[in-house]
Amino acid sequence: MARFATVDDLLAAVGRDLGEGPPVTVTQATIDAFAAVTGDDQWIHVDRARAAREGPFGGTVAHGYLTLSLFPRALYAVFALDPATGSLNYGLGRVRFPAPVPAGAVLRPRFRLLAVEPGPAGVRCAIEATMAIDGGPKPACVAEMIVLLMVPDGAG
Repeated sequence: MARFATVDDLLAAVGRDLGEGPPVTVTQATIDAFAAVTGDDQWIHVDRARAAREGPFGGTVAHGYLTLSLFPRALYAVFALDPATGSLNYGLGRVRFPAPVPAGAVLRPRFRLLAVEPGPAGVRCAIEATMAIDGGPKPACVAEMIVLLMVPDGAG
């Protein structure tokens, strides 16, 4: 895990690879649950028979936003600023979905620290997030995550 004791340590790490998060298997049950929560129940995601018969990928695939939503938990498994009392998803930069994620695929998230900007609300970090697919030639998702780490005054 990439742990940083101070904001200065974090600033010095800009450009550094933060590491790979734990692998995640995207099951059909996870895809179905995501579809139920979001209302995005297109057949390409939830109808196994039709997706196998008519779909371009030979079976169901995960939603792009499901893949994107797997990044935060993985990030917090590999990255921490010790004085931070919490964190907020501040936003996203560029997001792309270069390859589909078939049901049953194993994903491997990886992170790189792009920028750090201390401010009055905390420390804003831009992090490159890449979700690789085991055995796949292209990543499932590449995104710039912007995370706000809440740091008490004088604690960094």
